[in-house]
Amino acid sequence: MNGTTMNGKAMNPLRNDCFALPPGVNWTPVEEALERLRSRLHPVVGVDRFVSLSQVSGRILASDVYAPRAHPPSSNSAVDGYAFAGPLTEVPCALPLVEDRSAAGEPYMGHVPEGHAIRILTGAVIPAGTDTVVLEEDCEVMDGHLHLNGTLKAGANSRKAGEDIKAQDRILTAGTCLTPTQISVLASVGVESVDVYQRLRVGVLSTGDEVKPVGSVVTDWQIYDANRPMLSALVAQLGYELVDLGHVLDRAEDVKAALERGAEQCDLILTSGGISAGDEDHVSKTLKAHGEISNWRIAIKPGRPLALAMFQGTPVVGLPGNPVAAWVCALRFGAPAMALLAGGEWFEPQGYVTPANFSKNKKPGRSEMLRARVRNGQVEVFGSEGSGRVTGLAWSEGLVELDESAQQIEPGTPVRFIPYGSFGL
Repeated sequence: MNGTTMNGKAMNPLRNDCFALPPGVNWTPVEEALERLRSRLHPVVGVDRFVSLSQVSGRILASDVYAPRAHPPSSNSAVDGYAFAGPLTEVPCALPLVEDRSAAGEPYMGHVPEGHAIRILTGAVIPAGTDTVVLEEDCEVMDGHLHLNGTLKAGANSRKAGEDIKAQDRILTAGTCLTPTQISVLASVGVESVDVYQRLRVGVLSTGDEVKPVGSVVTDWQIYDANRPMLSALVAQLGYELVDLGHVLDRAEDVKAALERGAEQCDLILTSGGISAGDEDHVSKTLKAHGEISNWRIAIKPGRPLALAMFQGTPVVGLPGNPVAAWVCALRFGAPAMALLAGGEWFEPQGYVTPANFSKNKKPGRSEMLRARVRNGQVEVFGSEGSGRVTGLAWSEGLVELDESAQQIEPGTPVRFIPYGSFGL
């Protein structure tokens, strides 16, 4: 990898057989499918060198970053008060004051004599000869002396040089997606620019004779395309570069032409619909005829069919056509896969256990992902599990994940809720 590209494509392509399942494997449990996917992917994008901090928000670090200097660079005061050499054990006492002060940006350059104190402000460098600061509220100044009536340990109310970051510490690792707080860390030690991966280019393609783009004239037997706007928004919100490959009819030549465009322009292609084994499932037929495809039958509801393929050197993730199934598979499988291809870290979405506010008799054999949200400390699920019920997508704020085992869930039963934010949204 290392930023080497040709015609805009990274020169470290995935193997054509990287998605192949072992012989005899039919149904694949979710966790096993995720681990297989993780083990067979790697970054496929090039690297942009020395990108200014003003341009790296949302970008992924391509190399580790080491601190060029310490933070803080010198010991400084955490409060407004008076600095002296601690500890303070014999009280009450009065310390003569040096007729000067140390302020942030205007340090006292002299040496405070033993047994003396000096005025100091928050953020100011601790003067030589001192190491401890007393809050101004805890003391009294009279007749040029600092009067103290309470003990204080050495180093109190001071920040030590390098206590946060030492010079040459590794402060961020390759694969980190840069957020405002991480950019703050870089700036705090004077890092001006970093190496970042180029943005993953993700193509989104919809298929189907019954599907029409929004704005089209439709008949009663046609539906508007919900998947392409949904998946496009997902790609954009995850921080990748969207390539809109449009909508094509169930025609082999049209599907092939769209995939060829995607292979030229994209690092990854997301398709929806046409991935099963029916007469008009031309996405899977085209990938079989002109690429390498593995139809994974994932033990998940909604979902199940998931096509993972290589087409002219570009990975293709074929999602189910029903919007809810497409959404669940795009989050559970597509989001971590895209993160890894983009140079980031594969992630397992973080959920938390909370009481259910619903009843369900779950059969064994498949994991289930229920559209859900939390209200008053309990998880409620959408009233219908139908994978075409798009209203449940807007209603939900996350997913309840139930494993493959048989389960009897009643109100109060602990369940795992995964908020959409755990997928990077």
